[in-house]
Amino acid sequence: MVPKPHNVRFFGPSFFPPIITMNTKPTLEEFLKSIETFKEKAGADLSTAEDLSIAVMNLISLEEHFFFTAAKTKKDEYFDTIQEVRAVRKQFLEQLMPDNEGETWCIAKHLLAATMRLIEVGNKLRSEGEKEHAAQAFEGAYKIYSLFWALKLGLIKGGVAEGAAKGGSPLEELVAKMADCCDE
Repeated sequence: MVPKPHNVRFFGPSFFPPIITMNTKPTLEEFLKSIETFKEKAGADLSTAEDLSIAVMNLISLEEHFFFTAAKTKKDEYFDTIQEVRAVRKQFLEQLMPDNEGETWCIAKHLLAATMRLIEVGNKLRSEGEKEHAAQAFEGAYKIYSLFWALKLGLIKGGVAEGAAKGGSPLEELVAKMADCCDE
């Protein structure tokens, strides 16, 4: 069961103005204009949510590493530590995903986990001189991360996310324009 949000600092989809409906597919310009309007209206620093999403990715990775360390060393205390890290991860994922339907909580968690793993794969491939394969992993990570943002903002409706996994989608442009970490 997904915990109910309390005192949520980061904005869920219900906070955002309706951008996309089931029957419309906005142009890229309309899409980006809606985001800019929201940022002006709410005064939101979405780069903080972007930073939090990366922190959640790392917490998920910590859960995985503690699991494998426990399995390899046969030391149960690592399983106990997983529970502590998981509690922190749940707290911050709750701030990122306060409004959920169906399995969007778990989908968000797995999108972030997949993003982190693809970044790790890309970094390893790049360090091994496999720049082309690394670029593919990084591209996949960004596409998956874009899907996370579309889910978080309630933008995945009626086929709007079509083509997001193929690249060049408005969702990728959204991440680039919306969560500008240099805009402080």
